[in-house]
Amino acid sequence: MRRALRGVGASRGIALGRARVCQPQALAVEETRIEAGEVAGELARLHAALDVARAELRGLRERLHGALAQEVGEFLDLHAMILDDPELLQGLDDLVRTGRYGADYALKLQRDRLAAVFEGMDDDYFRSRREDLDHVIGRVHAALHRRDNANGAGLSGEILVCESVAPSELAEWQARGVVAVVTATGSPLSHSAILARSLHLPLLVNVGDLLAHANDGDAMMVDASSGEVVLEPSAEDLARYHARQAQIGRERAQLARLRRQPTRTRDGVDIRLYANAESREDVAEAHAQGADGVGLYRTEFLFLQRRELPTEEEQFLAYRDLVLGMAGRVATIRTLDLGADKADHTGLALRSEPNPALGLRGVRLSLAHPALFLTQLRAILRASAYGPVRILVPMVSGREEMLQVCELLEQARDGLAAEGLQVGPVAELGAMIEVPAAALGLGDIVDLVDFVSVGTNDLVQYLLATDRNHESLAELYTPRHPAVLRLLAEVFAFGRRNGIPVAVCGEMAGEAANVPLLLALGLRDFSLHPSTLLEVRKAIREADLGSLRRRSGTLLRCHDRAAIERWLERC
Repeated sequence: MRRALRGVGASRGIALGRARVCQPQALAVEETRIEAGEVAGELARLHAALDVARAELRGLRERLHGALAQEVGEFLDLHAMILDDPELLQGLDDLVRTGRYGADYALKLQRDRLAAVFEGMDDDYFRSRREDLDHVIGRVHAALHRRDNANGAGLSGEILVCESVAPSELAEWQARGVVAVVTATGSPLSHSAILARSLHLPLLVNVGDLLAHANDGDAMMVDASSGEVVLEPSAEDLARYHARQAQIGRERAQLARLRRQPTRTRDGVDIRLYANAESREDVAEAHAQGADGVGLYRTEFLFLQRRELPTEEEQFLAYRDLVLGMAGRVATIRTLDLGADKADHTGLALRSEPNPALGLRGVRLSLAHPALFLTQLRAILRASAYGPVRILVPMVSGREEMLQVCELLEQARDGLAAEGLQVGPVAELGAMIEVPAAALGLGDIVDLVDFVSVGTNDLVQYLLATDRNHESLAELYTPRHPAVLRLLAEVFAFGRRNGIPVAVCGEMAGEAANVPLLLALGLRDFSLHPSTLLEVRKAIREADLGSLRRRSGTLLRCHDRAAIERWLERC
């Protein structure tokens, strides 16, 4: 019987397929006891399942490349660490050996014990790690009951229906042919949602009563753009789906023709479109899409998923390849932005920070390790000999930090000169505006920077005191908040008055629907994932900048999100 449900679109797109329902694992297992003579065999069965789970994680890592290796890798590492956690393993062994529980029930008991520890923590971030525990236990539980050929079973043409989805699972499922994912919980601004958009995989989250109504094998139609999912669609639904599919095909063909078109508004104003990148694949795509350069190159991938720090030569080669790949267009390299929320094995990031989002991360971490920071700055300066380079410093909160950065940068330049190593012209220095204090205190650093880049993901989070990964706060976390727009307008205006280029490099800049807002507020430099560059270019080419600027006063007088949405509807 046809049933329509509503959710929140986290990654746009449409899909038609069969439902594959994944109920929460290891939560509804009946208590089972074993005899003394069965203990050894049950332990062997349990550890074989743990080995299968570890092998799956290793295999997935080996299949990932470029951006996926970075975005998913940290979650794979975290899950691997959970699988090897002595407390988890010892507890499982004790439950089987001493408690005489079956492997399934031992998994449930140990999961419940550890979940209670996570739930009892005061910090929201660490409480959210319970989801990772559930995903790991679920993977082991599935391995316990997997037939020999089940792991290779294809999911082609299927739509995954589940309680929640981890980034590692998302990448794995897409590789196996899943055409969309629908979850009962989740946030459109979570890591999984951001990854789904990078993968162009439709994702619908927060679909109420999803698991109560969906069954394995149900025909399912998903429109993640409108937020609708239909079980057992009618003939009218199917006709609407095919019409929408044809429309999307035409839109993609139109976008492809924009690859070499200028990024210019209808009234003739040129706007710069930069790409966010972290891999050779991203750089190549940015080049192919006609980006004006790289506005944000993440360097964390050189530090993650390894136990030793990268050498200066390793970093230099990576940055040099970036610069060469941009063929004369500017490459903006962000210095290390690592914190306790990343799966870092080098020992740099603290493991037990009570609130990683407010802890030792970004430039704070770099300045706490000046030798490490100096090595990175030397590598960047060496790469600048091959083309234009800008250095972007993350998580800046005040003048003192930028002064220390300038001192280390000069030290790096002097050291390279003394060693006879080639560097390019003076690399421009910029600051990430992610902390409200930095946005409000731009005048304190104006003499130290050549440009600034606004990281809206964190700026919105800190300004609104709302965790962007907290599904219960999804409605509160929004860049379309009056205070966010007013602060952005002030930052853009400050840049114009002082001749300092201002870019936006957060998710806000990559959403074509936000283009009228940002242009009206005064933004001229966008930096976004290469996959959304053409959509944003199209939105810019359709915009009349003069008209939008004349309406900016009305926008800034909006008192709530609803009023801002109405303003956008009239664009």
